[in-house]
Amino acid sequence: MTISINQISTGIALRINDAVFVITDYDHVKPGKGSAFVRLKLKNIKTQQVLERTFKTADKLEDVPLEEKPLQYLYQSGSSYHFMDHDTYEEVMVSQDFLAESIPFLQDNIEVTGLSVDGEILKINLPIFIEAEISYTEPGFKGDSSKAVMKAAQIETGATIQVPLFIEIGDKIKIDTRTGGYVERVKK
Repeated sequence: MTISINQISTGIALRINDAVFVITDYDHVKPGKGSAFVRLKLKNIKTQQVLERTFKTADKLEDVPLEEKPLQYLYQSGSSYHFMDHDTYEEVMVSQDFLAESIPFLQDNIEVTGLSVDGEILKINLPIFIEAEISYTEPGFKGDSSKAVMKAAQIETGATIQVPLFIEIGDKIKIDTRTGGYVERVKK
Protein backbone atom coordinates (compact mmCIF):
# COMPACT_ATOMS: atom_id res chain seq x y z
CA MET A 1 0.00 0.00 0.00
CA THR A 2 1.41 3.39 -0.91
CA ILE A 3 1.01 6.48 1.22
CA SER A 4 1.79 10.11 0.60
CA ILE A 5 4.30 12.12 2.58
CA ASN A 6 1.44 13.92 4.36
CA GLN A 7 0.26 10.63 5.92
CA ILE A 8 3.50 9.71 7.68
CA SER A 9 3.99 9.69 11.43
CA THR A 10 6.39 8.24 13.96
CA GLY A 11 6.17 4.46 14.26
CA ILE A 12 5.00 3.74 10.72
CA ALA A 13 6.96 1.05 8.87
CA LEU A 14 8.11 1.66 5.29
CA ARG A 15 9.72 -0.58 2.69
CA ILE A 16 12.70 1.14 1.07
CA ASN A 17 15.02 -0.82 -1.27
CA ASP A 18 13.54 -4.17 -0.09
CA ALA A 19 14.34 -3.41 3.57
CA VAL A 20 11.80 -2.56 6.27
CA PHE A 21 12.38 0.67 8.20
CA VAL A 22 10.45 2.29 11.05
CA ILE A 23 10.12 6.09 11.16
CA THR A 24 11.69 7.30 14.41
CA ASP A 25 11.50 11.03 13.66
CA TYR A 26 10.27 13.31 10.88
CA ASP A 27 10.39 16.98 10.06
CA HIS A 28 8.26 18.87 7.48
CA VAL A 29 10.41 21.62 5.98
CA LYS A 30 9.00 24.55 3.99
CA PRO A 31 11.93 26.59 2.67
CA GLY A 32 11.36 30.19 1.63
CA LYS A 33 12.23 29.30 -1.93
CA GLY A 34 11.43 26.01 -3.66
CA SER A 35 9.04 23.22 -2.77
CA ALA A 36 8.42 21.68 0.64
CA PHE A 37 10.04 18.40 1.64
CA VAL A 38 10.13 15.95 4.54
CA ARG A 39 13.26 14.79 6.33
CA LEU A 40 12.82 11.30 7.84
CA LYS A 41 14.98 9.50 10.37
CA LEU A 42 14.56 5.78 9.72
CA LYS A 43 15.68 2.68 11.64
CA ASN A 44 16.16 -0.66 9.89
CA ILE A 45 14.25 -3.32 11.84
CA LYS A 46 16.70 -6.13 11.07
CA THR A 47 20.07 -4.37 11.33
CA GLN A 48 19.15 -1.46 13.67
CA GLN A 49 20.95 0.85 11.21
CA VAL A 50 19.71 4.46 11.42
CA LEU A 51 19.66 6.69 8.37
CA GLU A 52 18.17 9.97 7.27
CA ARG A 53 16.36 10.41 3.99
CA THR A 54 14.69 13.39 2.36
CA PHE A 55 11.49 13.06 0.31
CA LYS A 56 9.57 15.58 -1.79
CA THR A 57 5.88 16.09 -1.06
CA ALA A 58 4.94 14.44 -4.37
CA ASP A 59 6.80 11.18 -3.50
CA LYS A 60 4.84 8.05 -2.63
CA LEU A 61 6.15 5.59 -0.06
CA GLU A 62 5.33 1.91 0.47
CA ASP A 63 3.63 1.39 3.83
CA VAL A 64 4.29 -1.98 5.50
CA PRO A 65 1.84 -3.29 8.09
CA LEU A 66 3.79 -4.51 11.14
CA GLU A 67 2.17 -7.21 13.21
CA GLU A 68 3.05 -7.79 16.86
CA LYS A 69 2.86 -11.42 17.97
CA PRO A 70 3.11 -12.65 21.56
CA LEU A 71 5.77 -15.39 21.67
CA GLN A 72 7.27 -17.62 24.35
CA TYR A 73 10.93 -18.67 24.28
CA LEU A 74 11.35 -22.45 24.23
CA TYR A 75 14.93 -23.49 23.44
CA GLN A 76 18.06 -22.97 21.34
CA SER A 77 19.51 -25.36 18.76
CA GLY A 78 22.75 -24.27 17.12
CA SER A 79 22.35 -20.69 15.88
CA SER A 80 18.53 -20.88 15.87
CA TYR A 81 16.19 -19.94 18.67
CA HIS A 82 12.74 -21.51 18.93
CA PHE A 83 9.63 -19.67 20.12
CA MET A 84 5.97 -20.65 20.42
CA ASP A 85 3.35 -18.39 18.87
CA HIS A 86 0.63 -17.88 21.52
CA ASP A 87 -2.10 -17.38 18.93
CA THR A 88 -1.51 -20.46 16.75
CA TYR A 89 0.64 -22.61 19.11
CA GLU A 90 3.05 -23.12 16.21
CA GLU A 91 6.79 -23.18 16.72
CA VAL A 92 8.64 -20.23 15.17
CA MET A 93 12.37 -20.45 14.49
CA VAL A 94 14.42 -17.24 14.62
CA SER A 95 18.06 -16.81 13.61
CA GLN A 96 20.44 -15.42 16.23
CA ASP A 97 21.07 -12.45 13.87
CA PHE A 98 17.67 -11.04 14.91
CA LEU A 99 18.42 -11.49 18.61
CA ALA A 100 21.95 -10.08 18.90
CA GLU A 101 21.45 -7.79 21.95
CA SER A 102 18.68 -9.93 23.47
CA ILE A 103 20.51 -13.27 23.71
CA PRO A 104 22.19 -12.62 27.10
CA PHE A 105 18.79 -11.99 28.71
CA LEU A 106 16.74 -14.85 27.18
CA GLN A 107 15.33 -16.87 30.06
CA ASP A 108 13.45 -20.16 29.78
CA ASN A 109 9.76 -19.57 28.96
CA ILE A 110 10.12 -15.76 28.86
CA GLU A 111 7.28 -13.92 27.14
CA VAL A 112 8.50 -11.73 24.26
CA THR A 113 6.94 -9.76 21.40
CA GLY A 114 7.80 -10.60 17.82
CA LEU A 115 7.50 -8.00 15.06
CA SER A 116 6.52 -9.65 11.79
CA VAL A 117 5.93 -8.57 8.22
CA ASP A 118 4.03 -10.93 5.91
CA GLY A 119 4.34 -13.74 8.48
CA GLU A 120 8.14 -13.45 8.77
CA ILE A 121 9.54 -12.52 12.19
CA LEU A 122 11.95 -9.59 11.76
CA LYS A 123 12.64 -8.64 15.37
CA ILE A 124 12.17 -9.96 18.89
CA ASN A 125 11.48 -7.45 21.67
CA LEU A 126 12.18 -8.54 25.23
CA PRO A 127 10.20 -7.17 28.17
CA ILE A 128 11.79 -3.93 29.37
CA PHE A 129 12.60 -5.43 32.78
CA ILE A 130 13.45 -9.00 33.76
CA GLU A 131 14.23 -10.58 37.11
CA ALA A 132 17.26 -12.84 37.34
CA GLU A 133 19.17 -14.63 40.06
CA ILE A 134 22.87 -13.98 40.65
CA SER A 135 24.77 -17.21 40.00
CA TYR A 136 28.29 -15.87 40.69
CA THR A 137 29.93 -12.72 42.01
CA GLU A 138 32.93 -11.81 44.13
CA PRO A 139 32.12 -10.82 47.71
CA GLY A 140 31.89 -7.10 48.50
CA PHE A 141 34.05 -5.67 51.26
CA LYS A 142 32.84 -3.46 54.09
CA GLY A 143 34.11 0.06 53.86
CA ASP A 144 33.88 0.15 50.05
CA SER A 145 30.47 1.80 50.20
CA SER A 146 31.68 5.41 50.27
CA LYS A 147 31.05 5.68 46.52
CA ALA A 148 28.70 3.95 44.13
CA VAL A 149 31.23 1.21 43.38
CA MET A 150 30.11 -1.62 41.11
CA LYS A 151 31.37 -5.17 40.62
CA ALA A 152 30.82 -7.82 37.96
CA ALA A 153 28.16 -10.46 38.54
CA GLN A 154 26.94 -13.36 36.43
CA ILE A 155 23.21 -14.02 36.21
CA GLU A 156 21.49 -17.37 35.61
CA THR A 157 21.47 -16.87 31.81
CA GLY A 158 25.25 -16.51 31.74
CA ALA A 159 25.31 -12.75 31.09
CA THR A 160 27.69 -10.61 33.12
CA ILE A 161 26.44 -7.26 34.39
CA GLN A 162 27.64 -4.60 36.83
CA VAL A 163 25.94 -4.63 40.25
CA PRO A 164 26.47 -2.77 43.57
CA LEU A 165 28.85 -4.30 46.13
CA PHE A 166 26.06 -5.46 48.48
CA ILE A 167 24.66 -7.95 45.92
CA GLU A 168 25.52 -11.58 46.75
CA ILE A 169 25.15 -15.01 45.14
CA GLY A 170 21.50 -16.09 45.23
CA ASP A 171 20.05 -12.55 45.25
CA LYS A 172 17.34 -11.78 42.71
CA ILE A 173 17.78 -8.52 40.83
CA LYS A 174 15.81 -6.49 38.30
CA ILE A 175 17.61 -5.75 35.01
CA ASP A 176 16.78 -3.22 32.29
CA THR A 177 17.09 -5.24 29.04
CA ARG A 178 17.48 -2.11 26.91
CA THR A 179 20.73 -1.10 28.62
CA GLY A 180 21.75 -4.33 30.33
CA GLY A 181 22.00 -2.42 33.59
CA TYR A 182 21.13 -3.22 37.19
CA VAL A 183 17.91 -1.55 38.43
CA GLU A 184 17.25 -2.88 41.93
CA ARG A 185 17.35 -5.89 44.22
CA VAL A 186 14.07 -7.81 44.29
CA LYS A 187 12.59 -8.72 47.67
CA LYS A 188 12.22 -12.47 48.14
